[in-house]
Parts: sequence; structure tokens; C-alpha cells
Amino acid sequence: MSKLTDVPKRILIGRALRSDKLGETLLPKRIALPVFASDPLSSVAYAPGEVLLVLSVAGVSAYHFSPWIAVAVVVLMFTVVASYRQNVHAYPSGGGDYEVANTNLGPKAGLTVASALLVDYVLTVAVSISSGVENLGSAIPFVTEHKTLCAIVMIALLTVMNLRGVKESGKLFAIPTYIFVAGVFIMIIWGVVRGAIMGDTMKAPTADFTIHAEQGGLAGFALVFLLLRAFSSGCAALTGVEAISNGVPAFRKPKSKNAATTLALMGGLAVTMFCGIIGLAMATDVKMAETPAKDLLHNGVPVGSGYTQNPVISQVAAAVFGDGTFFFVVLAAATALVLFLAANTAYNGFPLLGSILAQDRYLPRQLHTRGDRLAFSNGIVLLAGAAIVLVYLYGADSTRLIQLYIVGVFVSFTLSQVGMVRHWNRHLRTEKDQAKRRRMHRSRAINAFGATLTGLVLVVVLLTKFSHGAWVAVLGMVIFYVTMTAIRRHYDRVAEEIAAEDAPGDEAVRPSRVHSVVLVSKVHKPTLRALSYAKLMRSGTLEAVSVDVDPAETKALKTEWERRNIDVPLKVLASPYREITRPIIDYVKSLRRESPRDAVSVYIPEYVVGHWYEHLLHNQSALRLKGRLLFTPGVMVTSVPWQLDSSEAAKRRARKRAEWNAPGAVRRGPVAQPKKEKAATRK
Repeated sequence: MSKLTDVPKRILIGRALRSDKLGETLLPKRIALPVFASDPLSSVAYAPGEVLLVLSVAGVSAYHFSPWIAVAVVVLMFTVVASYRQNVHAYPSGGGDYEVANTNLGPKAGLTVASALLVDYVLTVAVSISSGVENLGSAIPFVTEHKTLCAIVMIALLTVMNLRGVKESGKLFAIPTYIFVAGVFIMIIWGVVRGAIMGDTMKAPTADFTIHAEQGGLAGFALVFLLLRAFSSGCAALTGVEAISNGVPAFRKPKSKNAATTLALMGGLAVTMFCGIIGLAMATDVKMAETPAKDLLHNGVPVGSGYTQNPVISQVAAAVFGDGTFFFVVLAAATALVLFLAANTAYNGFPLLGSILAQDRYLPRQLHTRGDRLAFSNGIVLLAGAAIVLVYLYGADSTRLIQLYIVGVFVSFTLSQVGMVRHWNRHLRTEKDQAKRRRMHRSRAINAFGATLTGLVLVVVLLTKFSHGAWVAVLGMVIFYVTMTAIRRHYDRVAEEIAAEDAPGDEAVRPSRVHSVVLVSKVHKPTLRALSYAKLMRSGTLEAVSVDVDPAETKALKTEWERRNIDVPLKVLASPYREITRPIIDYVKSLRRESPRDAVSVYIPEYVVGHWYEHLLHNQSALRLKGRLLFTPGVMVTSVPWQLDSSEAAKRRARKRAEWNAPGAVRRGPVAQPKKEKAATRK
């Protein structure tokens, strides 16, 4: 089994890294930007389209509201970025929103934030990958025909990249992210030059289409509700902003300053690209519809189910650069790739948050440990599995998935900012330095405004999206909350149960004697070794036990036992139903009933094999027995190994693998020995 799994593992994720190499995986700002901010940067590829999709319900006439919606999103983005710059300075340990809420608002608020973030991270992967597949499908029809399969394959590839480690995955993601950002800025600048200076007429592929308004002539409350729903869809541009505050420990020193700088840079880039695409979409007369098959009309006729509605950014690129031109293809490819890689924000945030929650005993402890490449491997695999399930259930449809989106992120935004206000209030009560108090007052004002604004947006999102699918995200948050509460309750109960008391209890009292039982099937080398080992333990009583499944074999065993004159009594248990496990369990329990103060030690001879398929052929009864005996109080189980020849061959293969270098190991260089180890080697 080791041979089958270890070599592919090393090829896929590289050689294992020592714990003291963790500092070498820290990120400079130029790498941290694409690693932690790829989600909000790439969301400009679908957020403008979501705004137009919602407005299309009222027809093309409602499109003139889109610039005002963009302004509202910009104000919200700057508010959130300014608020989180306070967070990264106050809480640089990487707990982010969870730590802020848990410290200042209590464990229940912290757990609510954690549940919201975990759901949001899963949705980030599902939405980003699905949107990337749709963008890629505009150029490659095969991808459109097999959306779900392609999305699952991309999640698997992204998982492998992240299992290789944060720093290596960051280098892989930096180039396409910067190409995408540069491509969008070139498109915006060239579009402005063509339209405003050269006077060219730029028309999107859907410019000549018309939209059948599902709800024409909206006014009053209905129109306000529609605009609020469009605004809540445009808020998808803010997803992932909190990831930087959760990932502060991954930055190089000074960590807080570098994280705050990256936040500001991310906010400026995202806002500029979002507004530029919205403006060009209006200038090129882009048309979008929630149900294009019947609501998008060409020459007065619905386009039908065979029509594929391309994203807004693709239509704008076609209008500005020309469909099929070099810049169009480069931007389309970079957009698809950066949307795939945008999921990396979640791949960095989810495992780190999972590790913190595991440390606080809200999630299984396995999520707290780092893997071979110093990444939180278990959290990465768990995130990938949850995203794959979601993509499969929703058919990799980003329009359906995005309705579930952003609820969780605004829950965390709001509670985090409320927590920061309480944080500053607490510090202001004790701080005497006037300069520091002025900074605290300014920071509190920023966080208070952020809490108010994000709280209002949360209400809007819940009201406008709940019936359109956001209830699934709320349900997911409730499931996470209940599950983590149950896990914490279990860990607390176990800790209380096993805590050592000051006065010695029954667990510290030595047994009166030990009754040793050696399980025997035949007289062979493993049996003889087990008997010899059991004799060394100086038990009160020692006996060999066999189960009578086949009378002929039992008779042969007794004959051989007597012939060898083995000085350990042999007891044969009857088994009329040819069971092995139950008679032994019943016998051990009877020993415990007869002498409750005695301990029973069961010795099981086992084969040590060298090939994975040999595990299927040996030790099955021993595994079942050990599993059952674990539930019997006062019973200790000891495996006595016997190494077969194949295990010796496996050891030789293991030594060869230890000397084998994984692909890229030579390029990375040798692992430096600690000074103590070098000194010991010289001695």
C-alpha cells in the first residue's frame, strides 16, 4: 500500500518539508495579492453581469440605474476595505472575523461568524469554478457541453496545487491574475480612447437584441425592491475581502502593514475594474436576461434554448477589441483562468479557519495539523469535497449558485465590525495617551460606519435573495453551527471524563492479577512467538485459547500441542455456528465477571505483510476481534507481529524510496540540518 500511495503522492505534491521550513513559505505582497485577493479581483468578471441580469426583469429601460448601483457598490467596497484595515492591525494572528467576534461578542457570535465563513468559502469555490467554466465555454463548445465534469476536474487540479503548499501555489496563480488585471485595464483604456477620443461606435454582440420585460412598468416599492436586489447581486464583488484578515500570518514581516497595504491595493483595483466594465457595458449596449431562451429577442423572435449567453466581460471585450482578435482571446483565456484560480482565496481561508476552530475544539483535531507541504491538507481536501458536491447538485450553473452567495460574507462583515467597535470601546476605557486615543476614536468611527452599512446590506440581501436560493446558505450555516456546537460539547465531555483527579481513583489501583490469553489457530512460528512473549509478562495465569470451528482442525491442533509438550494449557471454545469473534468475546467477558478486579490481557499473533493486496488475505479476524475487545472494560489487547518475507522486501523498497528524490527536489535544494543534528553527526 505504501508503494502505491507514497510515490504518486510525492510526484503530485512534492517532497515533505520540515516544520522549521515554515518561515520560507511566507508571502511577499506581490504574491499575497493574487493568493488572497484573486476572488474579489476576479468577481468583476461576473458581478456586473449579475446586476444587468436582475435589472433586465424590468426591461432595457432599467439599465440606466446600473451606474448608480455601481456607485453604491464602490462606497460599500471602500467602507469594508477601510474597516478591515483596522482589523488586520488589531488582530494579526489570523483568526480574522472569527477571532474578533469570539473575543468581543462571545463564543456564540464567534461560532455564527465561523459558520458563515465556512459556507461562504465553499460557495466561493463553487461559484468561481462554475463561472470560469462558463467563460471558457464561450470559446470552447466542449466545455459548455460538459460543464459539471469540467468544473469537478478543475476543483481537483486546484486541490493538488494547494496541497503542494501556499507559496508554490501563489507563484502559479500570480501570472494569470496579473495578466487578467492588465487585460481589463487595457480594455477599459482602449474602450475610452475609441469611444471618447476616436469617436468609434462599439457594439456588443447583443446590441441589436431586445429584452422582453417580465415585469414592465415597475414603479414605487416594486422598483425599489428590484434595485435593491440588483445591488445585492452586485455585492458579489466584495466576496473574499475578509480572506486577507484571515491570512495575516502568511504575510512576511511586518505582517499587519503588508496585509493592510494589500487590502488597499485590492480595493482600488477591484473598484476601478468593476466601474469600468459597467461603463463599457452601457456604452456598447450589452443585453442580458435571466432566462435568455425566451426573454432575449432577436428581430422580435426569442433566441431559443440553443443560444448561449456569454458573460458581460466577454461581450465588452468583443466590442472593444473585436471578436476573435488576439487581445480578445488573451483576455478571455485570462478571465477563465483567473476565475478558476479565484477559488484559491477559499483554499487559503477555509483550511486556516478550520485549523483555528479545531484548536478551539469546534472541529475535528485532524484539521489543526499541517500536511507534508506545511499546508493544512485535511482542510483543503474537505473544502474540495464540499465544493464538488455543490457543483454537482447545481450543475455548475453560476447564476443559480450566486443566489446562495454573499449571505455568509455579510454576516461575518457585520458581526466583525460590531466586535471591532466593542474592541475600541474596551481599550478606550484604559488608554490615557491622547495620540493613541485619537487613533482609536478614528478607527472606532470607521468600524461603526462599516457595521451600520454592512448590516443594512445584510438585511437587503436576505430580503431580496432568500426566496431565490439564499435559504440554502442560511441552512448550511445552521448545519455548521449545530455540528460545531455538538463537536465542542463532545470534546468537553470527554475532557471532563478523562481528567485526572487529585485523589487516586480506581484507574490508579493496580489489578489484583493479570489473566493472559493467547489466541491460537494453529501451532506455527507466530503462535510460538506470541506464547514466548506472553510468558515474559509474568501474568497471574496464562492460557491459550482456540475456537472449534472445524473439528478436524481442532483435533489436529490438540495433537500437535500435546506432541510438542507446550507448557501452556490450551482451552478450546465451542462454536456451533462457526463464529470466531463472539465465543472469544463471551469468554473474555466471563473472566471479567468472575474476577472484576483482575485485568485480562489478550495476545493476538499477526502477520506483517509487504503488499497491499496481502492485507485482504490476512489478519481479518484479528482486526474484528480488536475492534470488539476495545469496548470491553479491563481488557488489554497486544498484537504480536510476525514479519513475512514480503515485509522484508517492503523494507528494502522503503530504503530505496528514502534515497529517491521527488521531481523538483534537486531544484529546491537539500534540507538544511539543524546545528544540533550536525554536531551529533560529526561525533
